[in-house]
Amino acid sequence: MSLISTHHTLPQRWPLLACLLSILLFVGGCANNDEEGDIAADSGEQQIYDEAQRYLNARNFDLSIRALQALESRYPFGRYAEQAQLELIYAHYGAYSPEAAVEAADRFIRLHPQHPNVDYAYYMKGLATATASQDFLSRFTPTDKTLRDTSFAKEAFAEFSQLVTRFPDSPYASDAKSRMVYLRNLLARNEIHVANYYFRRGAYLAAANRGRYVVENFQRTPAVGDGLAVMAQGYLILGMDDLAQDAIDTLVLNYPDHPALNKKGAFDTVYTQEGLQRSIINKLSFGLFDPPKPPQFDSRKGIS
Repeated sequence: MSLISTHHTLPQRWPLLACLLSILLFVGGCANNDEEGDIAADSGEQQIYDEAQRYLNARNFDLSIRALQALESRYPFGRYAEQAQLELIYAHYGAYSPEAAVEAADRFIRLHPQHPNVDYAYYMKGLATATASQDFLSRFTPTDKTLRDTSFAKEAFAEFSQLVTRFPDSPYASDAKSRMVYLRNLLARNEIHVANYYFRRGAYLAAANRGRYVVENFQRTPAVGDGLAVMAQGYLILGMDDLAQDAIDTLVLNYPDHPALNKKGAFDTVYTQEGLQRSIINKLSFGLFDPPKPPQFDSRKGIS
C-alpha cells in the first residue's frame, strides 16, 4: 500500500520540488557570482585591470564595476586609475544604472577636465541622462517615448550640446549631433501631445499656444506641420479668424499633404469659422449620439 501511495503522490510534489530546485540553483549562482567578484587581497594592479576587462568583454557589468572600483581604491595613483574611472561610467551604463553613470561621468569631468578622453565622459553622460527616465522593460518593449516625461530628454540635449560645442572634433560629436536631432524631434512631438490634451480639456488658447511654441522653437522638425494645424484649430474655435487663416495658409504652402487638409487644400475640421459643425444624427438625437470629437493632431498616424 505504501508503494502505491508513494507512486501516486510524487507527481503532485514535482512542481514544489522543481520550484525548490530553481531557488537553490539561483542562490548558488548568486553565491558563485559573489565569490567570483571578490578581488583577492594580494591581487596586483595589472591583474585587477585585466580581470575588469574580462568582465567588460563578457558584458558582466556588475562584476566589472566591482573590479574597477577595487582597482581605483587600491591603486588611486596607479597607471590604470584614470582609465578605471572612465570605464566605470560605461559599466554603470551597461548595468542599467544611468544615475550612477551620470555621477561617475560628473566625477571624472570634475577631477580630469583636461584629460584627452574627457569628451567620452560628456558623451556617456548624455547617453545615461537620455535613458534615465526609462525603466528596464521599456528598453525592450515598443513604446512611444514622446508620451513620456521629457525632462531627461531636455537634460540629455543640453549635455550633447555641451559636447559638440566644447569638442567639435571629437569622434563622438557626429553621433551626439544625430541624437540631438532625435531628442529635438521628441521634444517637439511631446508639445503636440500636450496641445491635444488641452483640446480634450477645452483649453483652446493653451492648445494654440503650444502649437505656436512648436512652430517658433522647433523649426525643421516633423511636428511643425501639426503645430500649424493646432494653431489653426485653436484660433478657429476662439474666433481669431485672421490668425487661423494665417496658420492655414502657411500649412497649405509648406505641408500640402497634411491630413488636416482635404483634397481641395481646405482645413478639414468640424470646428470651423462658422462654428461647430454637428452631424445630422447628433442634431436629431439632441446631442446624445455621434457627438463631435475634440480635435487631435498627429500626422505620424494620419490622425487629425
